[in-house]
Amino acid sequence: MRVGFLALTAGVILASLPTASDAQRADNDIFPRSIALQQEGHKAQDAGDLDAAIGFYESALAADPRNRSAIIALAQVARAQGLPGKAIGLYREALVLEPNDIVALTGQGEALADKGALELAREKLVEAQRVCSEKCPQVAALEKTIASSASKRVVAAEVLVPKPVATVGATSNQN
Repeated sequence: MRVGFLALTAGVILASLPTASDAQRADNDIFPRSIALQQEGHKAQDAGDLDAAIGFYESALAADPRNRSAIIALAQVARAQGLPGKAIGLYREALVLEPNDIVALTGQGEALADKGALELAREKLVEAQRVCSEKCPQVAALEKTIASSASKRVVAAEVLVPKPVATVGATSNQN
């Protein structure tokens, strides 16, 4: 089954290789095949098959590397797998394509907070608030993630602080 999938993927890649007219395409004009593969990835992700979802998203990017939505979907899967560092890098790729993408900005901020980089996460929050002048649900989610990560760090720090040792029956020799 996997061999058939790879052969299908290879065929898709060959069929969607750029041509001379591709240089004239608009930045938001994503190849339809890339979009179809991304949609299959969403179906696989919704079904809980993250490995298949990753395969479809990567195929979507092979078909059209400018498919920012597929990059963001890969980042979301990485975050769901507990890989915030990988998610941060993928969100960065999406932000190279569109620096004001609110989903990529807040997603990267959440991944930074997951990793414990709260100051950087707060910087992403400021950027996201600038981009989204109204109250966006993504901004609210990032604020919540930062607050949650900050409270976890305080609890963790309290666990690490050594407690004073009380000795029973200790007397001082101050005679």
